[in-house]
Amino acid sequence: MTSILDRLGLGRRDLRAWALYDCANSAFWTTIVAAVFPIYYRTVAAAGQSDAVATSRYAWASAFAILVVAIVAPILGAIADYRAIKKRLLGVFLMIGASATAAMYWITSGDWALALVLFVAGNVGVSGSIVFYESLLPHLAGERELDRVSTAGFAIGYLGGGILLAVNLLMIQRPDLFGLSDAATATRLSFVTVAIWWVLFSVPLFRHVPEPLVRLAPGEHRGAGALATGAARLKKTLRELRRYRHALVFLIAFLLYNDGIQTMIRMAAIYGTGIGLPQTAMIAALLLTQFIGVPCAFAFGLLAGRIGAKAAIYLGLGVYLLITVLGYYMTTAAHFFALATLVGMVQGGTQALSRSLFASMIPKHKSSEFFAFFSVFERYAGVLGPAIFAFVIELTGSGRTALLAIAFFFVSGATVLAFVDVEGGRQAARAGEREATADRVP
Repeated sequence: MTSILDRLGLGRRDLRAWALYDCANSAFWTTIVAAVFPIYYRTVAAAGQSDAVATSRYAWASAFAILVVAIVAPILGAIADYRAIKKRLLGVFLMIGASATAAMYWITSGDWALALVLFVAGNVGVSGSIVFYESLLPHLAGERELDRVSTAGFAIGYLGGGILLAVNLLMIQRPDLFGLSDAATATRLSFVTVAIWWVLFSVPLFRHVPEPLVRLAPGEHRGAGALATGAARLKKTLRELRRYRHALVFLIAFLLYNDGIQTMIRMAAIYGTGIGLPQTAMIAALLLTQFIGVPCAFAFGLLAGRIGAKAAIYLGLGVYLLITVLGYYMTTAAHFFALATLVGMVQGGTQALSRSLFASMIPKHKSSEFFAFFSVFERYAGVLGPAIFAFVIELTGSGRTALLAIAFFFVSGATVLAFVDVEGGRQAARAGEREATADRVP
């Protein structure tokens, strides 16, 4: 009989090892990006600066990190596919990110420049590593496993990120329980725990996930220079995007609806503060979202096995559309918790199935290149949404109306998704794979 782990997408050691990297890097997103570091930056590192200056510098640093990954990821992805160094490049970005995160311990009052440099390096490290992490997925999982394996990764990521965030918040609020003198020291140590957690839970991937075989495209040979061949591959992939048009159309759909998802993540706390909700309630709601996401992400993987990944994504987008409408009428902390519950139910599943659906429509021998594009689209999601959110507030004077406007991204994304022929995309990917030749690294 099929075991529980098989049904959840964790039936083999290499799959479990791969999924644990979601657990590893999720600590960065929860503690550094979402909850602890932004507050420490504003109150300590940028002490004495106006809100406008501090926020503007932080926003520019975030945008610069996205730009760096957008520039280097596609060419490095092409080189990784040619030289079979996905895991090696993952390790390079991991060490950049983890080292920068650990170094945040030395940020003290007024060190805003150091804080932003390390924040940029950490973001480049985590985003770059995820490109090569996700590019391993189509090599590990068969077509029927992709959805379950991807959602399992997100579920474990929610669990890991939530656990460490809960420990860090307790450490900051009750430093005496950990033998620490004050909350500032506890906060700085929380950054070190993220780096340790990140490295520790990455070890299984490097030990148990094999480096995929190289597949040479027609006309390529083993002795060519990596940089020149990588550039040539990237140029060819850009020309061939029309051949994999369903994967390209999906990327456009993903950019739209993920922009809505990322905007809700980024603007939730600001929106809640604007309508008078207490900060403690919003942090608790963030933790609630993390832990609800664990079983619900697994459930989405099982659901996709019954109705298909595309239909399950539609279900998630429908719930998000409902959240924007209900959020318009939100007035109490109880309402915020209810919406956080709904977000937790669909956030991980929707994003995980987006990853696996894309993985099923790309040729395996170009997985790093294609996931570099996926990463760029994923990171740029959330750029237009906050701009529209701000514009609507300026136009109407209402944060509620601005939240309602985010529904545009879910509706337009779902509309573009309707033009994606999943089976046609998979057939094009398999045809591309048959044209390439397998070759082991010497």
